[in-house]
Amino acid sequence: MHIFNKTILRAYDIRGVFNKTLFCKDAKFIAKSFAKYLCDNNYSNNVAVGYDGRSSSISLKDSLVSGFIESGINVKLINLCPTPALYYAINHLKCDAGIMITGSHNPKDHNGFKIALHDRPFYGDDIIKLAEIAANSEFIDRIGSYSNYNIIDSYINRLIRDLDCNNDRKLKIAWDCGNGATGEIVKKMISNLSHDSILLYSDIDGTFPNHHPDPSDIKNMRDLQRTVLDNKCDLGIAFDGDGDRIGVVDNKGEIIWGDDLMILYSKDILRNNPGCKIIADVKASNLLFSKIAEFGGKPIMYKTGHSFIKSKMKEEKALLAGEMSGHIFFADKYYGYDDAIYCAIRLINIIINSNKSLCEIRSEIPTKFSTNEIRIDCDDNQKFLIIENIKNYLNKNNVTYNDIDGIRYDDGNGWWLLRASNTQPALVMRCEANDNNNLNKIKNNLLSIMDMFSVKIDKSLLL
Repeated sequence: MHIFNKTILRAYDIRGVFNKTLFCKDAKFIAKSFAKYLCDNNYSNNVAVGYDGRSSSISLKDSLVSGFIESGINVKLINLCPTPALYYAINHLKCDAGIMITGSHNPKDHNGFKIALHDRPFYGDDIIKLAEIAANSEFIDRIGSYSNYNIIDSYINRLIRDLDCNNDRKLKIAWDCGNGATGEIVKKMISNLSHDSILLYSDIDGTFPNHHPDPSDIKNMRDLQRTVLDNKCDLGIAFDGDGDRIGVVDNKGEIIWGDDLMILYSKDILRNNPGCKIIADVKASNLLFSKIAEFGGKPIMYKTGHSFIKSKMKEEKALLAGEMSGHIFFADKYYGYDDAIYCAIRLINIIINSNKSLCEIRSEIPTKFSTNEIRIDCDDNQKFLIIENIKNYLNKNNVTYNDIDGIRYDDGNGWWLLRASNTQPALVMRCEANDNNNLNKIKNNLLSIMDMFSVKIDKSLLL
């Protein structure tokens, strides 16, 4: 019997603090429980395994592989790679499942597991089922095997296959790998591009000595912004720790956030696929949904979270989906999972096929009056309770709101969002309005509600 710390079982992955809430023993029992799950659900015993560059990842990998081998699984070990390369390996090596060991964008002492089946995401009740199998000791006693596979060249060839080579426009691009798992692949990939490249922090180092690999935080983008400006680059690309989230800087050094980036991608896809469905998460701007409709598409608002989004894409047969945080999913010409390096390829195509700079392309998007995504530290055991208490208050006062993921309240001139993070002990908030005056009103409305429920925030974050 094995009991996991309940805080590591998240909505769409397993994640905790290494040697505090997440241990090597957990990795072994995740493997044993997943092997039983695969057997019970008629999947094959071929599983791809990869891991990121964090200091704890190799120890967790060794324990995971050990648990798989004890349970009759044939492990196809991809070794150190970004998460999208692991997803690619599942397809390329004809595996029925894969597990990526990664802490993604979380602090360096965190780590975890992203689990995928070849035909659908693995999340929610699936993760709870693993805990039940472990608690009931429902394991398989059979000997498996493992083999090492190098799929990197094949993966890079697939990435650049969709790069437009019919246009001779040459760009200067700055790439910031943040010492995360994308470093070696990006270094190798750019040697195959005709564009000039400047590479930052490509050495994979799980201590993240230069800045944290989270492009949704402005401070982590400053080195890339400076590099773009100092070297007169056409754009800058940043990646998170495991390469499934993208950050973008235009040629003027301005950050293009995920929902604005989605406007660019949506316009491009809808030129050739009129009427297609495009999904964006609940944190995205109203402007994105209206632009998708204006371009002739069908916008869908859905929950934040890579597994939720991928599941919804499959259900709706959507060709594109994206999150404010920089997770962007292409099912147009690609596999429908979040691959930040592939997103970079698609953005390069958009720029070289225009007669404009990225700043000029971006300037066609109307100005928004909004806050950035703001995270408020909140205990994992309290964050969902706070959201439910606020919902009860709004319901009692007959306030209408969207509850697809947390609370999104819209008064017609602006909206605010408050939701519990599924990956960190935090509440997430964002506000947007049609002008600054209404933005202040919507912010004050949210702050007053947060004060009622003793949710403390540094108000300077809202300026």
